Amino acid sequence: MRRQKDGFIGERSLVLPESRIGELKKNPLFAALYVTDIGHYPHAHNHYRQRREPIEQYILIYCIEGCGYFSVGGREYRVSENQFFILPPGVPHAYGADGRNPWTIYWIHYGGTMAACYSDGLYAPRELAPQVNARFAERIALFETIYRTLEWGYGNENLLYASSVLHHLLASFRFVHQFRGRWDESVQADIVETAVLFMEENIEKKVSVAELASYVGYSVSHFTALFHARTGLSPIACFNRIRIRRACRLLETTDMKINQICHKVGIRDCFYFSRLFRREAGMSPMAYRKLKK
Repeated sequence: MRRQKDGFIGERSLVLPESRIGELKKNPLFAALYVTDIGHYPHAHNHYRQRREPIEQYILIYCIEGCGYFSVGGREYRVSENQFFILPPGVPHAYGADGRNPWTIYWIHYGGTMAACYSDGLYAPRELAPQVNARFAERIALFETIYRTLEWGYGNENLLYASSVLHHLLASFRFVHQFRGRWDESVQADIVETAVLFMEENIEKKVSVAELASYVGYSVSHFTALFHARTGLSPIACFNRIRIRRACRLLETTDMKINQICHKVGIRDCFYFSRLFRREAGMSPMAYRKLKK
């Protein structure tokens, strides 16, 4: 099996210049917590990385779909959907995607005088169980904020802002219960709103009607009938509409490539994505971007 550390369809990654990191470490805000590398690998077939020579940064890997594994300290761990782990600095390690069901991951390398406060004790896989108030989408939005800010450039203000947002992102993993907070019980009581929220929270994944029905506690037939009566759409048609709305926003507000946006809304086949987009928006993704730009 061919192993690769990067080069996946739809991937995004940034590596900050060491010179910029060194220059800004004099700033106490930056020195407390900073990003050195950041990326998103969708459906990463044959992904594998081994470091016999350890690095100085912590590594956060958040698996939103599929499976993988990592080994550290002579022990191997399995990683599955909605789990994350943090690798400590100064320790050899290896990690990779499952051969049959490769993972989709968000990852960040980071350091700083406060890095251990968010990281120590999280070296085994931790579960982020799906709930009505799981706030998966908000956590990923924090990642995207950091990525987009650094994509704009490595000026002082960008790096300092990325460091500030990183505090919130890491806190969402360290203090999961507090991040989720309280939720309006009326949302939980309405199965359609609950199902739509689940779609929005899991937009990057393949979600079946059976999963949606199970999540709200109904049979597939009963759930589908209720959903159609309330919305006039099937659950999948509604999910596709949500995907295309999100794709439109990404086309308007980012410079992400079409195949990257395709994966960001949970569609792995770019040709199918283009057909679906044209059907919902009345034009191709590229034409839509040109119109809005």
